[in-house]
Amino acid sequence: MIDKAIVEFDKALRTVFAPARTARAVPGRDLPEGEFDEAGRRDAANLMRVNHCGEVCAQALYQGQALSSRDPGIKKALEGAAAEETEHLAWTEQRIGELGGRKSLLNPLWYTGSFALGVIAGRMGDGWNLGFLAETERQVEAHLKGHLGRLAPEDQKSRAILDQMQQDEIGHAETAVKLGAHELPAPVRMLMRAASGVMTRTAYWL
Repeated sequence: MIDKAIVEFDKALRTVFAPARTARAVPGRDLPEGEFDEAGRRDAANLMRVNHCGEVCAQALYQGQALSSRDPGIKKALEGAAAEETEHLAWTEQRIGELGGRKSLLNPLWYTGSFALGVIAGRMGDGWNLGFLAETERQVEAHLKGHLGRLAPEDQKSRAILDQMQQDEIGHAETAVKLGAHELPAPVRMLMRAASGVMTRTAYWL
């Protein structure tokens, strides 16, 4: 138990404070930088900060869910999704730097709350655990679609990153459904959307 706690604490520190690594090339890395005015650049950096914050939350959720899941196959699926989310962390972090922005000051808070939710979801049983994963990914995919609509047409580098992230999130949701995800009740889905809205609005500024 102590060993597990140490491993999870190390994962948390790496997610929140250490630079993330990616095995795949950063999408759009060979595209030219767009021409921005200061307001456009600042808005793009803030949007990417929100996306980075969402990936911090995803890491925490999946780690909490994998920790409390009883099924080895589901644990493996959750860990695989977490690995891709680590790449998303790296991509968004790099783009934030290119745009002259910074990561959210509240990342430790977002991580802690999301990890706790992941553990609770895992304790409810694997069907509900997977249902929580599927719904999370659907909401993230919709959120990314909204950001793609807000980005300046000139910002092809950010757009390439979000396009690939969106495809990955769709794949995670489909995997969860194939593994037996339960459909979450409507009030739970609404509560998740409300919590996500608070996070995104706050992370845009902080």
